[in-house]
Amino acid sequence: MGKINVAIAGIGNCASSLLQGIEYYRNNPGDSLGLMHENMCGYVPGDIQVVAAFDIDARKVGKPVEEAIFAPPNCTIPIWKDMLATGVTVKMGPVMDGVAIHMHDYDTARTFVAAQEMPCNVVEELRASKAHILINYLPVGSEDATRFYAQCALDAGVSFLNCMPVFIASNEEWARKFEAAGTVIVGDDVKSQIGATVIHRILTRLFEERGVFLERTYQLNTGGNTDFLNMLERSRLKSKKISKTNAVQSQLSKPLHPDNIHIGPSDYVPWQNDNKVCFIRMEGRGFAGIPMNLELRLSVEDSPNSGGVAIDAIRYMKVAMDRGCRGVLYPISSYCMKHPPIQTPEERSREMIEEFLSESSAELATAVHTAV
Repeated sequence: MGKINVAIAGIGNCASSLLQGIEYYRNNPGDSLGLMHENMCGYVPGDIQVVAAFDIDARKVGKPVEEAIFAPPNCTIPIWKDMLATGVTVKMGPVMDGVAIHMHDYDTARTFVAAQEMPCNVVEELRASKAHILINYLPVGSEDATRFYAQCALDAGVSFLNCMPVFIASNEEWARKFEAAGTVIVGDDVKSQIGATVIHRILTRLFEERGVFLERTYQLNTGGNTDFLNMLERSRLKSKKISKTNAVQSQLSKPLHPDNIHIGPSDYVPWQNDNKVCFIRMEGRGFAGIPMNLELRLSVEDSPNSGGVAIDAIRYMKVAMDRGCRGVLYPISSYCMKHPPIQTPEERSREMIEEFLSESSAELATAVHTAV
């Protein structure tokens, strides 16, 4: 089937886990742990190759991408250290709103150190690299920078995988632009394989389907990576909170009053590094109005937890591109993202994904998306 050329904006922990994970599966053929399928319509994880990379940190810009993924402030758990040379150098991107002001007050080992270089021409780099897909891994709150890279993808004729909580795929105007350009888009805000959002969604749906009235709930998260440090600036959390809250509210026939639901990052704990700890509490009433409470604690390595999801989304996008699809890919967006254009229960979106992958006809495969 050939290779899948990806460009990455933001060489942080998520990019590090993704690239190390690709190398892991390349060296462990037959291993499908953490993936929908080892082989997705002819594409295996090892077919994904990075052809362009963008960042703003002085310890990454100008370095080979296979070295940059291990540079500070990255702190995710190692998966595969013996990375092959890619021949790809990390290029300087525009800083814009990618660095929160308060991060300058922290130790450089923990925060970003902006390189003193002129930004490259991202559109030219994308074209020259022959990238098929641009992956957005910018920090939370990078609203302007995300829109910049989305426009670069459009200008370069490249598809866009938006893993961050800036609303591109779920914005009708942006969605129409990608459809008009003949490229595909998946977004917004990646879900982890087994993370706080997907567990909270499924538990909320369980309450609903089993006849328990959910009165109030919270989800509190702590972590020690740059994502949590960045989100100490509460003004950068608006889209993130909307994304995570809507993901849970969408499972209820009647959404909770805002006072009765709180979902979002809670604090930065440096020694946790890339480990994320989530606390969920749900209070409801069941048979005869009798109260019941549920409390859950989840501890996961944050960045690897979304690596397999990204690998599946990338391969699904390439299959869709091969079949002539364009615009938003709804089933995979609903399954893999917290804030897709259309919220669909996990089991139904997975069914639609499998329907699409099983269709040999491009016309029928496209119909899976347009019928959502």
